[in-house]
Amino acid sequence: MGLALYVHWPFCLAKCPYCDFNSHVRDEIPQARFARALRTELATEAARLGPRPLASIFFGGGTPSLMEPATVAALIDDACRLFPPMPDLEITLEANPTSVELGRLRGFRDAGVNRVSLGVQSLDADALHMLGREHSAPQAVAALEIARAIFPRISFDLIYARPGQSVAAWRAELDQALTLASDHLSLYQLTIEPGTKFEALHRQGLIAMPDQELGAALYEETADVAARHGLLAYEVSNYARPGSESRHNLAYWRYSDYAGIGPGAHGRITLPDADQDGPAIYATRRHRAPEPWADRVERLGHGLTDETRLVAPEPAREMLLMGLRLSEGIDAARFAARTGTALQDAVEPAILEAAIEEDYLRWDGGSLIATSAGRLRLEALLGALVR
Repeated sequence: MGLALYVHWPFCLAKCPYCDFNSHVRDEIPQARFARALRTELATEAARLGPRPLASIFFGGGTPSLMEPATVAALIDDACRLFPPMPDLEITLEANPTSVELGRLRGFRDAGVNRVSLGVQSLDADALHMLGREHSAPQAVAALEIARAIFPRISFDLIYARPGQSVAAWRAELDQALTLASDHLSLYQLTIEPGTKFEALHRQGLIAMPDQELGAALYEETADVAARHGLLAYEVSNYARPGSESRHNLAYWRYSDYAGIGPGAHGRITLPDADQDGPAIYATRRHRAPEPWADRVERLGHGLTDETRLVAPEPAREMLLMGLRLSEGIDAARFAARTGTALQDAVEPAILEAAIEEDYLRWDGGSLIATSAGRLRLEALLGALVR
């Protein structure tokens, strides 16, 4: 597998009330400074990692569609010069359906982006207002249609389990969205995150979230509607036509190497280890705040603030937590090669036996796989299963 490269653009037009991502609002975005800093950090990281085959590039945020297309083009050119690109290199950029960002889509395609991920979140006007989104429902529909005409591959995000949402309304919304764009869907359950505006509203009793039973019904309805449109659940929150899966995100879930640049970006990188006979997996993290990150890059060539060698059992824990999200599960042979731990040794044997007995997990051809019922209960299951 090649290297997955993540590029974080931290700026947004507004801060959504449910969002706890590393995103920031500025009266004026310092485009030139952050373009230089990202290119500098990319060059520094490439010199450290060496010429590894490049499998994917993902521009995330924040709102990377607020970047100048010329910046995206320069970063793609740099990445393909510094890392030998694989023949089917996937280059994804996240975009929102505002008029400002839609006007740049063709520029991003000309820059080399071949997959766009649209932050639609809802096609319901009231829901968009409640979620604090900057676009309208007609703009969301237009974005899907415009993206379909420009990009060979598109994905879009929807948020479910919203206050007051019904299964019937969700079914109609999904049907409409998947009729417009039926390559790839990323689905996110609305949750109350610490430090967000929604947390304060929830604490005051001004937001009532759906109960667990309704949340499960909405999730199950998604799989049914997506299947009717030819999309299969290949990960807990992601649906795709066969062959349209996100190769970049698969690198995370399969616990492959990925490098992250930009404010707050994380990475998992295999590097030589002087204290061991072979290579080791390192967790990396960049400074989170945008301007201090840029200061560090200008002084040091990078914004790296933490690089930690992962020692047993941490790689096994991480690979279990990520891999059981996939419908393909975890290959036991690859797990042992990647983490240095046998898969059976990384789980609680009594919990594994009980989970298999209850049909939450199964062994299939050397792979440990969470069933549909298991993926519904995955958070609780992993909490008990992983050592």
